[in-house]
Amino acid sequence: MRFRWQPGAPLVLDIPAFDLHPGERVFLAGPSGTGKTSLLSVLSGIAPATEGSARLLDQELVGMSGAARDRLRAEQLGIIFQLFNLVPYLSALENVMLGCQFSAARRAAIAAGGETVLDAARRLLTRLGLPDAVVGQRAAVELSVGQQQRVAAARALIGRPALVVADEPTSALDSALRDEFLGLLLQECAAAGSALLLVSHDRAMAPQFDRLVELSAINRARV
Repeated sequence: MRFRWQPGAPLVLDIPAFDLHPGERVFLAGPSGTGKTSLLSVLSGIAPATEGSARLLDQELVGMSGAARDRLRAEQLGIIFQLFNLVPYLSALENVMLGCQFSAARRAAIAAGGETVLDAARRLLTRLGLPDAVVGQRAAVELSVGQQQRVAAARALIGRPALVVADEPTSALDSALRDEFLGLLLQECAAAGSALLLVSHDRAMAPQFDRLVELSAINRARV
């Protein structure tokens, strides 16, 4: 799979092969600026690969329309963005439930577990350590960085997505909060049966994953 951000620009990614298995927890490591976020963008269908093949859940993303990639991402992926991307004026609870409005598959997965969307959102926020006092009462912009991080994780996990991708999700946390957050994230992914691909330059977290993949080892492009 090869990827460049615009025609004529240098290749950012040139990857002969990379596989992620159902339920697997993979830590993707590399310094800033080496293409980690670009790889997540391709794998999640946000940006189309320039050449080659990129398959997600047995569906070929190359050649798939933007609308179809959006539907696949909404129904099967949970994404934790580095900057969280919460809707600032919505509460924690409203942010978590928002994605379910665009995904029948997520709503069906929640209903199959005997919950409502509201119940599932509240349970995830509680499991991820968000105090009851702020779950539905405080706008996201008023939350601390650590609390926003938990909201972003709950939003990604709701509806039991097949794959959760996380882009430097602990970069704004100190080591104690990092370890606590990562432990909760791994527990919830395991409970949901979700595979996890976490990208970070902080290798201290790597021992908690099934595999460590160095981007430089699989990417022939030099950026």
